[in-house]
Amino acid sequence: MEVIRAAIEKQVLSLTGLALGGIDFENPAGDPGLFGPQSVTWQVHGDFTSMLCGGVSALLLQMLHPLALAGVWDHSNFREDMLGRLRRTSQFISVTTFGPSAEAQRLIAKVKAIHLQVNGTDNNGQPYAASDPHLLTWVHVAESSRFLASHLRYRNPHLSLAQQDTYYREAARVAEALGARDVPKSCAAVDDYLHQMRPQLVCDERTLEVARILLAAPAPSTLARPFGALVMQAGIDLLPDWAQQQLGFTPGATRRRCVRIGVGGVGRVLRASVRNGSYHRAVRRMNKSISTQC
Repeated sequence: MEVIRAAIEKQVLSLTGLALGGIDFENPAGDPGLFGPQSVTWQVHGDFTSMLCGGVSALLLQMLHPLALAGVWDHSNFREDMLGRLRRTSQFISVTTFGPSAEAQRLIAKVKAIHLQVNGTDNNGQPYAASDPHLLTWVHVAESSRFLASHLRYRNPHLSLAQQDTYYREAARVAEALGARDVPKSCAAVDDYLHQMRPQLVCDERTLEVARILLAAPAPSTLARPFGALVMQAGIDLLPDWAQQQLGFTPGATRRRCVRIGVGGVGRVLRASVRNGSYHRAVRRMNKSISTQC
């Protein structure tokens, strides 16, 4: 059984930012990072399965904004390396959530510097810049709202409204550190923001091409292929109904039910198998401090 557990864990970690290396989540002892173990952000971001499903959903939602899409289209190698893009995004989220404070700040500064180089015009001639505060807010809200939706569906449907609002307030700190402005910080504010943004969202040939590439992204192994397909369908299912319709997705009730049952079952297996994810390493970092004090 231990051999099977270790094999599953190896496959899981190969999908995450940990596969990129270079970050020590277990030191320095006692460093709480940007949020700390008592935060709602640690709760929401601590489950691999729900975060992966939410991440896929976030990318699909983000690409409905023509300027966000243009930045990815012009400056990303997603066509050749979708898995690499997912890993890099995963690394940023895991480090800013669970990493030591210095590493989190370093990565934020690195991403800000990259954003300054991402400029251009979309296919309608509209100028864009990845450092645009309003565009950063859109990317953040699309991401955080899908993470929370996935957490509520697959990990803890009983998370209180007050805790959900706290999550948005906490998550806004990273967005603001990147340069986002007027970031909504409650469930009600996020709902209002998404409603206000809908007239600006577009699904065109480029949007559909990015969605196609994302949904066809190769799994890191044959073993992971069925799980990858399930996660992609879960990402679609987590989109707001209006976004699914705009993207042309029409999953029926039976498919939705099968996807949710499947993800729920897989999630239980993965939680029992993964012991060395970013969350687990961060917990060990905090426990080192407790052991030293004792």
